[in-house]
Amino acid sequence: MAVMQNGDAVVEMTNVRKEYSDSVALDGLSLTVRAGEAVAVMGPSGSGKSTLLNMIAGLDRPSSGSVVVHGTDLGVLSETGLALFRRRGIGMVFQFFNLLDDLSALDNVALAAQLTGTSAGQARKRAVELFGELGIAHRKNVYPAQLSGGERQRVAVARALMNRPALLLADEPTGALDSRSGEQVMDLLLDLNQIGQTLLLVTHDERLATRCATRLIEVVDGRIAREHSLERAL
Repeated sequence: MAVMQNGDAVVEMTNVRKEYSDSVALDGLSLTVRAGEAVAVMGPSGSGKSTLLNMIAGLDRPSSGSVVVHGTDLGVLSETGLALFRRRGIGMVFQFFNLLDDLSALDNVALAAQLTGTSAGQARKRAVELFGELGIAHRKNVYPAQLSGGERQRVAVARALMNRPALLLADEPTGALDSRSGEQVMDLLLDLNQIGQTLLLVTHDERLATRCATRLIEVVDGRIAREHSLERAL
C-alpha cells in the first residue's frame, strides 16, 4: 500500500445507501476522512453509526454507492480479498476487546501479523515493540482474564496496530471501561493521532469525542445531519 500523506483521502464514501428488508440504515451518505484526521461519529441508537463503520471495514456491502479505503474500491473485492485487506490496511478496536482467552496478551497481538504471513519471530518482535510503546511491556505474558479493562483495551489497540494500518477504527472503545481506564484509552488514542495515525471513532461518549477528535460528525436516520471541527479539550 502507498504511504499516505496528511491531507490525502484515506476514506471516501460516496452516496452510500444500505437497505435491509425492513429498514434503511444509510441513506445516500457521503464522507471523506483524510490522513492524519481523528473523526468522531456520534448519533442516537439506530442512526446508522455502526453500519457506517462496517462499510468502511468491509464487513458489510452497500446496496448502492461506493466505499474507497486507502485507494481501494472495496466493492470490487471478493470476501477473501476483503478479509486480507482488513488485516493489512485497517486496524479495528472493539468495545469488548475480542481477545482470545487461551492466548497470552503478546500472542493475541502477534497473531494479527502471523495471519498476514509474517513469521512468528518477526510478529513477536513487533508485538514486543508495541507493548513497550503502549506502556504494557510488563504484562505481555499475562492472559486476558488477568488484565484490567484498560490493559485489555491497550492490548486490543496493540493488535489493531500490528500491521501498521492506514486507518484505525474504534467502535465504542471506552464503552466497557470504568472512568479511569477510559481516560487512559482516550490519552492513548490522542497520542496515536498526534503522531499521525488516522482515526475514526464511533462513540456515545462526548468526552471521548472532544478529547480525541479533530472533527465531529453527527449521524441521524442514516444521513450526516451536522459536522464541525473540534478544538480538543486538552
